[in-house]
Amino acid sequence: MVEAKREGTPFSGKTFVVTGMLKRYPRNEAEQLIRKFGGYVTSSVSKKADFLVLGEEPGSKYDKAKELGVRIIEEGEFEKMIAKAK
Repeated sequence: MVEAKREGTPFSGKTFVVTGMLKRYPRNEAEQLIRKFGGYVTSSVSKKADFLVLGEEPGSKYDKAKELGVRIIEEGEFEKMIAKAK
């Protein structure tokens, strides 16, 4: 089993919402990676969320994130964060 890296990553202490379909990762795998690198995952968008990971066909979570000023990142930026965390 791989030990979780909790500190010093772009994910450390940050709250993420994943929405839509990601091309490279099933949603549960993306959420596992976020947790592995010290982040938190929630299913709803609120002011407490730091990032919305945006996939295809995002639905209302995208609109809510824009409304609340949550930072929206696409899959490519998410992958760069994963690379930095490794």
